[in-house]
Amino acid sequence: MKKTIIVTGGGTGGHLSVAKSFIDEFCNRGYHVIFIGSTKGQDKQWFEDYPNLYKTYFLDTKGVVNQNFFGKFISLWMIFKAVLKSRKIIRENNVSKIISVGGFSAAAASFAGILTKTDFYIHEQNSVVGRLNKITSKYSKELFSSYLETSKVKDYPISEKFFDISRVRKDVSTIIFLGGSQGASAINNFALEVAPKLQKMNISIIHQTGKQDFESIQKKYKELNINADVFDFSKELLKKMDKADFAVSRAGASTLWELVAVGIPTFFIPYPYAAADHQYHNAKYLVDNDLCFLQNEKELSSEYFFKCLETDILNKSKRLINTIHQDAVKNIVDIII
Repeated sequence: MKKTIIVTGGGTGGHLSVAKSFIDEFCNRGYHVIFIGSTKGQDKQWFEDYPNLYKTYFLDTKGVVNQNFFGKFISLWMIFKAVLKSRKIIRENNVSKIISVGGFSAAAASFAGILTKTDFYIHEQNSVVGRLNKITSKYSKELFSSYLETSKVKDYPISEKFFDISRVRKDVSTIIFLGGSQGASAINNFALEVAPKLQKMNISIIHQTGKQDFESIQKKYKELNINADVFDFSKELLKKMDKADFAVSRAGASTLWELVAVGIPTFFIPYPYAAADHQYHNAKYLVDNDLCFLQNEKELSSEYFFKCLETDILNKSKRLINTIHQDAVKNIVDIII
């Protein structure tokens, strides 16, 4: 008889990509995998019909952070009802273990796991431990993190496909601007600011704008008479990353570690409204090890950016590749089972 495990958490692509890695690995090892997420966020888009899942549950919950008193009360009441539902799911499916990848989607199943004394594990993606994980980690058997010295596995769970295109960058002939699927106005505007000089330096531009700004950014490149590879979203993003020697990007955990694995030196511009400013601290971890470049939106300087391009790209690229290793998910799952 197959054992059953719950993977919970999500809301955003960063959390969900880690959830997917765990789902696939447990499925490959013969487990029934149940995913418990939320009706809010991107959880349904990712896993509603995902073939490696035994069952899926999308509960009516939402985040508590950044809400007024009444909003917080409503959110906590929704989570309480979802905890009761999750406890029932755990018991009816004879669940042996639960792993949370964080995000508000993880709250219900995490608390239900603690109440039922089910073996409970956490993977924290960011350098700043989230509020939920701070509370639930006191009851977890293990907390895994790429940033904590106490973590038994420090490598970040990312897809093998990023390691497949890993290579050392020797100099900068192509730059990729990554604002994510939703785009980032600060990165889009900064790209247009530095584009004319990049063209004079014979540096090609690849630019992910997000859907909202795609047409206006594409039009501005044409007005500047610059032949850039501009797109809003692409299933070929990996191929585009493979062409790049340098990146300008937000500093969400998944994107950050994917760029590290690929070996692309990066100029990070963190999302300023991320909880506990975790994107800044994610990138600061690499900056402290002289592996990347970092500026907040308010301090953005094209002069500093071009100085970054003149640094020892070859050495940084080599050291980036040696910073992360494959098999993170397999090593974590080995410990869990």
